[in-house]
Amino acid sequence: MTIDISQFFQVFFDEAEELLAEMERLLLAVDVAAPDAEDLNAIFRTAHSVKGGSSTFGLNDMTDVTHVLESLLDRIRKGEMALTGVHVDAFLAAKDILKMQLDGHRNGAHVNQDAVADVRMMLQELSQDAVPVAAPVAPSFVQTDAPVHVGKGGRRFRIELPPVPQRDISALSAELGLLGRVSLVPLGGERHAIIVTTHESLEDIIAICSFVLDPEQLKVFEAPALTPEQQAIEDKARAKVENDQGYGFFDPIDEPVQDDVSDDERGYGFFQPIEHIRAAAGITSTPVAVKAAPVAAARIEPLEVTEDKKGKKDDKAAAAAESSSIRVSIEKVDQLINLIGELVITQAMIEQRSDGLDPMVHERLLNSVSQLTRNTRDLQEAVMSIRMMPMDFVFSRFPRMVRDLAAKLGKKVDFITNGAATELDKGLIERIVDPLTHLVRNSIDHGIEMPEARVAAGKTEAGRLFLSAGHQGGNIVIEVSDDGGGLNRERILAKAAQNGLAVHENMSDSEVWQLIFAPGFSTAETVTDVSGRGVGMDVVKRNITAMGGSVDIRSAKGFGTTISISLPLTLAILDGMSIRCGEEVYILPLGFVVESLQPAPEDVKEISGKGRVIKVRGEYLPLVPLYQMFEITPRFTNPSEGIVVILEADGRKAGLFVDDLVGQQQVVVKNLESNYRKVTGISGATILGDGGVSLILDVSALMRSSRQLADDPIFS
Repeated sequence: MTIDISQFFQVFFDEAEELLAEMERLLLAVDVAAPDAEDLNAIFRTAHSVKGGSSTFGLNDMTDVTHVLESLLDRIRKGEMALTGVHVDAFLAAKDILKMQLDGHRNGAHVNQDAVADVRMMLQELSQDAVPVAAPVAPSFVQTDAPVHVGKGGRRFRIELPPVPQRDISALSAELGLLGRVSLVPLGGERHAIIVTTHESLEDIIAICSFVLDPEQLKVFEAPALTPEQQAIEDKARAKVENDQGYGFFDPIDEPVQDDVSDDERGYGFFQPIEHIRAAAGITSTPVAVKAAPVAAARIEPLEVTEDKKGKKDDKAAAAAESSSIRVSIEKVDQLINLIGELVITQAMIEQRSDGLDPMVHERLLNSVSQLTRNTRDLQEAVMSIRMMPMDFVFSRFPRMVRDLAAKLGKKVDFITNGAATELDKGLIERIVDPLTHLVRNSIDHGIEMPEARVAAGKTEAGRLFLSAGHQGGNIVIEVSDDGGGLNRERILAKAAQNGLAVHENMSDSEVWQLIFAPGFSTAETVTDVSGRGVGMDVVKRNITAMGGSVDIRSAKGFGTTISISLPLTLAILDGMSIRCGEEVYILPLGFVVESLQPAPEDVKEISGKGRVIKVRGEYLPLVPLYQMFEITPRFTNPSEGIVVILEADGRKAGLFVDDLVGQQQVVVKNLESNYRKVTGISGATILGDGGVSLILDVSALMRSSRQLADDPIFS
């Protein structure tokens, strides 16, 4: 029987990508002047894990690069050479190459072989040319004067394990199996020993063991090389087991061997002690009967083990961590969310049908409907939370970009994040990356000054760039903030006038800042590969608006700029206000609604050629008649007879004139564009409790397309 390991490729791809991202994070955070030993070990482990996985799946190009990378990292972590900024740059370049190779295997993306060769050569040169800062130091628990025995099969080590769960034994055996041939020896009870035949060094064996178990809990012995007779016996026994099982990878067998071959003949009885941690001197190995057998094929999944305050392994915590999550395709999650949406609609229909029933006669039925409503709401929230992902998935992309761009521009930037654990719908996570990338690049290029300019202004030499996320009501607010020079009001007004935009000197700062979102707007004096083409900020705003969000800018000259993005937590479900205009019922997203009122006749004013405005607490707001926007016949044409809903979007307010309010409800959003076509002023549709279809209003688009807002520069 042959095991098809291709089914595990996707698991390897996902986990290798996570390991490479972790490597980049560690490299960006490492202190080059005084690197922490654990940080260096963690970086080494990521490279080793990628190497082991790629080797298992036969991805030799990745194995080749990670082998050279691992060797250089190993020398640095052992203190044979000092870590420098050149090393960090080389390791980051190697990470990029490995990501490119991974994408090549995953989806057939192009791999630049010249770049691969260049990075590999650079790593080799760094490894060969470096000057050691200290002599190699062997671990304190290794007896370096132990005799070395090398035979046909290489050196043979016996590793006695403490009582540990089977998963730890399997994980360790799988990792050691990457170095050579492995056999498992039962010692009685819950204790086992692992026998490794390898050409690798003792230090490699100990490094592998430290990934899974505390090295101080191990006892490692070295055996003399097998005689030809012993080698033949072992080969015969191994072949017999392989033939019996029908394949080459199988689980360890705990029962003793049923033949007349002694342990001494097999060579397992002649182990010489290399180390025994915190044990009395003179401990020797005990001959044990063993049935030689390879262990199961290596897992790609790295084993995570927690430690208590005493430094011992917490097996229960490890078991919980191992079963705390599963990988599910996003298609299955989307299908589940769609089904929940249909259930919500059905529940609303049942609730609406039951409203007309006599509560005395149908008390039990109505109680059941109320219970169904509560359960459906809880189920909906639980299923929606599956799609929620922490903002760290976005934030983790920027430290590398900030580092590289700051170095390119000759600036110094301290990058600070806050609220990385704040959760957002996966669909929005993917769409917010590009707008945030542009805002971060703008802050570094336009906002933060050169070091000498900052010092002259009394600031620190390094600028600070903040990226934060947090909840405000039903929305998430993401802010990109810097302590740079701030926006230049005069330059923006001059550039806007030059571009033909309607501007005047009495514009408020917030209105002036909004001018930078105009298409083609840029105040950069020269065009570079970083900025200056006038392409970007208008796209940023358009993309955020398409997600139902808004953008706000705050800036003070000489003190910096903050750009705030407000987004709904999810686009799949919406809290809305039902409004009626004529015979139609529309849904207003509740996040845009400030208040609703019925104005007095004297509060509605007509402006010649501009339409009507409404006075609300001393402030005049443009009035947007919904019936005119959609060309429908209303019940009322006089605002004082109907209802005006005050809306706020893109930093502006307006009054939406409708016939009346129907109520407030949570609706499931259906995409109108994919099922029909794009309609101006409409962002989607939903199904009401009576089975009818209601359109969801796009507030920002309505305010932009309103004739009065478009004509009046005050509201444009």
